[in-house]
Amino acid sequence: MTPVGMALLTFGLMLVLMALRTPIAVAMFVAGALGYGAQAGWPPLSSFLNHQAFARFASYDLSVIPLFILMGHLAAHGGISKALFAFASAVMSRFQGGLAMAAVLASAAFGSICGSSVATAATITSVALPEMRRHGYSGRLATGTLAAGGTLGILIPPSVPLVVYAILAEQNIAKLFAAALLPGLIAMLGYMAAIAVYVRWVPGHAPERRAEADREPLDARAWVGMVPIALIFSLVFGGIYGGFFTPTEGAAVGVAPTLVAAWLQRELTWAKLAQCFYATAEGSAMIFLIFLGADLMNASLALTQLPNQLAALVLGWGWAPLVVVAAILLLYVVLGSVMDELSMLLLTIPIFFPLINSLDFGLPQESVAIWFGILVLMTVGFGMLAPPVGLNVYVVNRLAKDVPIAESYRGVLPFLVSDTLRLLLLVCFPGISLWLVGFVR
Repeated sequence: MTPVGMALLTFGLMLVLMALRTPIAVAMFVAGALGYGAQAGWPPLSSFLNHQAFARFASYDLSVIPLFILMGHLAAHGGISKALFAFASAVMSRFQGGLAMAAVLASAAFGSICGSSVATAATITSVALPEMRRHGYSGRLATGTLAAGGTLGILIPPSVPLVVYAILAEQNIAKLFAAALLPGLIAMLGYMAAIAVYVRWVPGHAPERRAEADREPLDARAWVGMVPIALIFSLVFGGIYGGFFTPTEGAAVGVAPTLVAAWLQRELTWAKLAQCFYATAEGSAMIFLIFLGADLMNASLALTQLPNQLAALVLGWGWAPLVVVAAILLLYVVLGSVMDELSMLLLTIPIFFPLINSLDFGLPQESVAIWFGILVLMTVGFGMLAPPVGLNVYVVNRLAKDVPIAESYRGVLPFLVSDTLRLLLLVCFPGISLWLVGFVR
């Protein structure tokens, strides 16, 4: 069998196992092991497995992942999300669709200490959905907004997928966080603009704005909800960009004030604290198993020389670099219908990153790597919403038991339009992603 045929067979086996509802980590591990063994033999496979697990998990940089996950769980179980939504509601109540905009704003603030899209969506939904339905928001707009807002958990730093990309592409985590900040804020504003347009063009999905809301002063107590988030964000990222500690150390530093803030909310019991650590261990184990499965899958594909052959093939076509980037991003949208964001990154970055590095964008190689990472991150967020799966839509819809899944998918359509426009903007103007990077040393 030719190397390309072996690569296609390995990919096909992985997809078949996934279709049979095999866990993604197991599907990649089994397909990769069979492909590696068929090409190199079983003794080399045994030798590879003997050292690869330790070599992968002994990486110091990986410790940032459970720390950021723990921060998110502490914030979720400690009642910080309720205070955030109260603040956002007080600020945005002056606008039609204000509660939906408040959900987006709260998701962005929560995402600044969470790093997980699904966790952000589930946490803010549990707080915001009852209020939105009580005030007369349709199930379509409510669930669509909360699913889209959840993606801000990975678009605004810290972001677990961005940490994974930094490890795979051997890039500076702090610079990638800086690069993601402005696109993440653009995403937040784009979602709020989509809500403003939607509630005016499609009446009946949000209550009319109350005229007296313009005259209501902001309750000073509402501002208290933003204080913990502002302090934690300032401490973590101020310390990172001030040169006081690394991103990994910053994650560890961030856990302590998040724990204190959760205790001060008086909702973090000992049982909930134990649940935070259990969920962190469970989530980290899942991610690390995907790492191991992807390592074996990528080692099998490397034996077929697929990355080099792909780069040579694309260069031979003579396509413009931006066309190649657009094709890769389109493939990510398709993969997003069957895979989660971490699996996509771990499986594809070792293949696509060498290809991107071989193209001439007129930028330094580090800038290209950072820009491409932000584009991938934004596209992964798109995949969390797009039918037929859209993991965030599924999670939010499970919490909104009275809303048909079809209505939730209709609800995310305006946000997918916003995502598409933002992605086109970032593709055409790399400086948006790279501007803040210039201030990082």
